[in-house]
Amino acid sequence: MGAPGLTTLFILEQVDNERFPYRLTLRQGEKLLLALRVQEKWPGQKGNVFCLREDAGAADGDWQPPEGEIERVPVVSLKRYGKRLAVVLDRPKNKRCDFLFLMKKYKNRDGEYEQIFWRTQKALTQNRPKVKLSTYRSGELSVIIDAAERYPWRFPDCDVRREQLPVGDYALKGEHSLSAIVERKTFDNLLAEFARMPSFHQQLGELSAYRHSALVVEANYSDFLNPNKLKYYPPAFTAKALAELFAFHPGLTISFAGNRKLANEWTLRFFSAVSAHELDAPHDKVAEALVRYGQPPAADGGIFLEIKRKISGEFPSRFTIATVREAFPDAPENTIRRALRELRDQGFIASQGRGKGSWWEKYP
Repeated sequence: MGAPGLTTLFILEQVDNERFPYRLTLRQGEKLLLALRVQEKWPGQKGNVFCLREDAGAADGDWQPPEGEIERVPVVSLKRYGKRLAVVLDRPKNKRCDFLFLMKKYKNRDGEYEQIFWRTQKALTQNRPKVKLSTYRSGELSVIIDAAERYPWRFPDCDVRREQLPVGDYALKGEHSLSAIVERKTFDNLLAEFARMPSFHQQLGELSAYRHSALVVEANYSDFLNPNKLKYYPPAFTAKALAELFAFHPGLTISFAGNRKLANEWTLRFFSAVSAHELDAPHDKVAEALVRYGQPPAADGGIFLEIKRKISGEFPSRFTIATVREAFPDAPENTIRRALRELRDQGFIASQGRGKGSWWEKYP
């Protein structure tokens, strides 16, 4: 959570101020992630507590300093959902809340002003606010279908292109890189992968290096437990194999969509939600708190793409496979060789010589 070795704390303090009698801060070591002046100790019957940013000052002058600490609780999770900063505290009760940061336009003059509301999970459930989904969006998606994909899914009203993908069968193209990757499997495809599980795990490991990634199966989970549909494996084996996929790749979304049509629909909605989340820039204060908190950066394809990038950009015009191994001592041998083969097939490098004296040469 955040920076290694540092606990993030939720701290509530008493303040001598009639309108905002409490100060709420999120801290990580010496870093002040967020500081708000709030009207209640915790959102109660009202559901929403109005807050002001401490660095915004007060109408009657500077804020009064806190008089004493009321509580100090470790933070379990700090995440962004749209313009919400969601917080989970390390205690059994009153542990889930979020801060909603909004910008509103003045009615009688130009400009905008900020509104901040502190809300609890219970209040959100009871009040059932009539709001659109955080990931609602309209507009064209840019979808890439792998060049080797036969009988591909359809993505209506999208900008669709055929290119060779580093992994997966379908991808959502972002502004600078791939935003999401989906690997498609039919019922028979996935059964066939069970015969080569070690290499399949490597493939899924590369897939899950992307922040938004999914394995989408054109079948139901129950199909893999139905002895009438299984030719070579007993249901007990396929159940264990599927459980192994979930256990070995906890960061990978695995969806049993039921059939081809629903798998196609699931992927389209997945890409749409990812695109909306990335385009919906967080409120400045949300983004600032997360940057200070130290959220892990988005994965950009893992060691495989890193090898390709370094060979293409930093390596000398002539190099050997030993050069690659030295630069990436922790990379599996088959990953190194696959990166070299792909660069060769794409026309960036060529193999010269044979045996131990062979080398690779980059095209000018």
